[in-house]
Amino acid sequence: MTRRLKDPGPRAVRLSFTDILRLGLLGIRTRGPRAALSALGISLGIATLVVVTAVPASSQRALMDRLSALGTDMLRVAPPATSDPPVLLPATADAMAARIGPVTSASAVANTHRSVLRSDRADPSDASGISVLAARTDLLASVHGTVRSGSFLTPTTQRFPTAVLGSRAAARLGFDRVRPGQETGQVYIDGHWFTVIGILDPLPLAPDLDASVLVGWDAARAQLRFDGRPTVVYVTAREARIEAVRAVLPATVSPQLPGLVQVSRPSDALAAKRATQQTLSVLLLGLAGVALLVGGVGVANTMVVSVLERRREIGLRRALGASRAQIRGQFMAESIALSALGGCAGTILGAAVAAGYALSQSWPVVFPHLALVAGVLGAIVVGMAAGLYPAVRASALPPTEALAAA
Repeated sequence: MTRRLKDPGPRAVRLSFTDILRLGLLGIRTRGPRAALSALGISLGIATLVVVTAVPASSQRALMDRLSALGTDMLRVAPPATSDPPVLLPATADAMAARIGPVTSASAVANTHRSVLRSDRADPSDASGISVLAARTDLLASVHGTVRSGSFLTPTTQRFPTAVLGSRAAARLGFDRVRPGQETGQVYIDGHWFTVIGILDPLPLAPDLDASVLVGWDAARAQLRFDGRPTVVYVTAREARIEAVRAVLPATVSPQLPGLVQVSRPSDALAAKRATQQTLSVLLLGLAGVALLVGGVGVANTMVVSVLERRREIGLRRALGASRAQIRGQFMAESIALSALGGCAGTILGAAVAAGYALSQSWPVVFPHLALVAGVLGAIVVGMAAGLYPAVRASALPPTEALAAA
């Protein structure tokens, strides 16, 4: 007797990940205008996130740079001016300070106790208020100084009778600028002529140097009977370790008499900078959270509407044999692809707007890494969350009810 085999019925076709992704992209292409509007809504939400975080970050960096220019990383080391007998620093005091780990630069000047005149026939009283200082060639880096005209001392010129004038000393001595290629002026220091090679801009962090004539360290020793001992050491260090550097500086630059060395306290601008940085960091974190929430709501709303309005299409595909898993996979792939496209476009748009605004305000362009990463990944994650619920709900509808949906 022949037994009849039971018909197993139609088998569902399994779709690979690549097939599901291609099906999702096909859905985006066939709905070109609607998909473009959906991606536009997503990109605007992500662009808002990038702009709201990048613009304050640029403003914060500009403010921090301005506060740093007030000397938040600078210390001044000098013996008391009224000590009797005077305290003498070692000849290598600045080199010893430079060996402290967090120190980024250290330099020194020394008062030669010599007078300077415009010429050898000038009245000696004209030199009152102007100091002649021996200076290291790396002084400008430690005092955040710039040259207004000419050049500063170099390892070569500091060996010869050359001089650089502070801004007020230049005005007192009748110099306005150093003209390359033209005859250079000279000043008369302790019976020697020194050629002026540069004039400095005002130094707000070291105002005592504005009324000084700076000569090379070796030239001062050779011609001005300078003993080689610095009188002031300027130190710059990493801001986070400025207090620790200040604590060890006296014993470093003057091991024998550390208690008789005075170190300036960190600038009040450092405390203001730290308080401002902490406040702005909290503000930026809050703005990023709010912007991400607003952008996420926009993405979710766009994707929910995009999926729910296609219930009839879902019903037709179910009637043609598509399984629930295939329906969910198709619309999840479409949601993720659409969110990724909108997230990339929104990140680029937001970055361009933020950069344009920062440049228009002469601010440095700063893009927080969190905002850029959240722009793309946030859109994808929110797109997945937004597309999951409506896709599951729509795939669970009976074909007849889905086809009858408006």
